[in-house]
Amino acid sequence: MHLHALNDFLFADYVFFENSSSNPYLIRRIEELNKTASGNVEAKVVCFYRRRDISHSLIQLADKHARDLEEENESPSEAELTDKQKHQLRHRELFLSRQYESLPATHIRGKCSVALLNETEAVLSYLDKEDTFFYSLVYDPTQKTLLADKGEIRVGPRFQADVPEMLQEGESDERDQLKLEEKLWDPDCPLSSKQIDQFLVVARAVGTFARALDCSSSVRQPSLHMSAAAASRDITLFHAMDTLHCHGYDLSSALSVLVPAGGPVLCRDEMEEWSASEAAMFEEALEKYGKDFNDIRQDFLPWKSLTSIIEYYYMWKTTDRYVQQKRLKAAEAESKLKQVYIPTYNKPNPNQISVTNGKMATVNGAGPGAYHAAGGGRACESCYSMQSAQWYSWGPPNMQCRLCVSCWMYWKKYGGLKMPSRAEGPEEKTPPSPVPNEPRSRGHGPRQSSHMVPVRNSGSPKSSTKTKQAFLLQATRLTKLARHMCRDIIRLRRAARRPFVPINCGAIKAECKSSFNS
Repeated sequence: MHLHALNDFLFADYVFFENSSSNPYLIRRIEELNKTASGNVEAKVVCFYRRRDISHSLIQLADKHARDLEEENESPSEAELTDKQKHQLRHRELFLSRQYESLPATHIRGKCSVALLNETEAVLSYLDKEDTFFYSLVYDPTQKTLLADKGEIRVGPRFQADVPEMLQEGESDERDQLKLEEKLWDPDCPLSSKQIDQFLVVARAVGTFARALDCSSSVRQPSLHMSAAAASRDITLFHAMDTLHCHGYDLSSALSVLVPAGGPVLCRDEMEEWSASEAAMFEEALEKYGKDFNDIRQDFLPWKSLTSIIEYYYMWKTTDRYVQQKRLKAAEAESKLKQVYIPTYNKPNPNQISVTNGKMATVNGAGPGAYHAAGGGRACESCYSMQSAQWYSWGPPNMQCRLCVSCWMYWKKYGGLKMPSRAEGPEEKTPPSPVPNEPRSRGHGPRQSSHMVPVRNSGSPKSSTKTKQAFLLQATRLTKLARHMCRDIIRLRRAARRPFVPINCGAIKAECKSSFNS
C-alpha cells in the first residue's frame, strides 16, 4: 500500500483522533468531511468509547452480556485465555454511541478497524490484527445506559428454526392448523390473466369513486387525479384479489362484494391515514435516527404503532417527496469533500523525554522534572525494559513513570498497557482512576489483622501523592500460620475490621500445638 493511500481519509473510515498529547487516541468513524469558511477541514464523526471511559457498573453489565453470549453460543469461555490475553482483549473492546461531534481533520493520526463482534469467530483473532477493535453494545453518554446493538449477528440455538419431522405415508397431521400458513391466491385459478386485470380495473374505479364520496378523502386528496393514484396502490389491489379468492374466483359474486348495499368499499393504507404534520415529523425523525423505528416512535410519534411506522416508511419511499429528498442529498454530497489528505504527524510529543547533561527531562521542560541518567532510570512501567530508543513520561508528573516507545504507542492506540503495571496488579478489578492516565495504587484485597508489622511503603508511586504517610501492613509469621491453623478459634477477616481489639495469642499457640501433636 502506498504511503499516499495511508494518508487519504474517506467517508466511513475508522480513524484515531488525538485530543491530548498524554491521553490515548479517540476512535471515531468519519461521517462527513466539510470545508469551513476559514479553509480548514472538519470531520463530522461518530463516537466510540473505551472501557476506561464508562462507569464501573456499566463495565460489569457489559461483562455479564459477554458471559451470556458465550453460554448461548456454547463457545469457549474466556477462562481459556492467558492473563495477558484477557488484559489486552479488554483494550480492543469498544462501545458504539449515537453521538456525533465535529473535530479538526488535522488531529487525525491514522486509520484503524472497528467491527461488530463476530460471535462465530475466536476472540483471539482481534488480538492478531493490528489496530483492530470490536463492539457489541451501544452506549448512551446522556442516559448512561448500555444496550445491545440492533445489528447484532443472530447466531445460536435460540435463532434456529425448528424443523418438524417429515410425515410418513399414511400418517395423520397432528399440527395445529391455526398456526399454519393460509393460501391467499391460487395461480392455477380458472380465470385468465385478462379477466383478472379487468376485475382489478373495476376495483380501482370503485376505490376512486369511494374517495369522491368520502369527505375526509376530499381534504386529503383534493384532485381526481390524486384520488385515482391513491386507489391504484397496493391496499386496493390486495383487497380485490382477496375478495376474488374468497369467492372462488366467481367474478359476479366478487363484484357484488366490492359494491355492497351501503356504498362502494373504501380501502386506505398508511399514506392516507397520516396527516401532513405527521409526515413532516416522520421525515425529521428519519433524518435524525435513520431507520431506527423504535427511537422514531418513542421520541416523535408515540401515538403510532411500530407496524404503522414501518409500513408508512416503505410507502413513503415510493413517493415523489422521497425522490426529491434523495436528489437534494445527492447534490449536497457532491458539494462535500470526498476525501482529505493529512500529512504524517511528526512533531515531537510533549511527553517525550530527552537526554540533557546526563539527566532526562521532557521535551517541553515540564512534567516529571529530572530523571535518572539514561542507563540507570526507572524501567518501562509496562514491559519493565531498561532500554529503548525513546522514552515517554507517563502518569502524574510526581510519579516519574515512563514508557518505552513500543509501550507508549500501545498506550496511545489501545488505552492501556501491554501488561498491568506494577501499580495495577494482574487484574483490573477496580474502576478507573479519576485521573485518566493515573495508575492505581497497590494493596488490593482485605486488610490484615492488627498483629502485623507496619512497613513504610516508599516504593509505591502513589504514596507520594497522599497527604499522610502511607503504610503497607505486612503479616507476621504467627499471623500467617494462624490464618491456616486456627480458623475455628478466630476469624482474622473480622479481626482486621477491628484493629484495636487484641487477639488471644495464647489460644492461637495452644490450638497450633494441639494440631501439630495430632
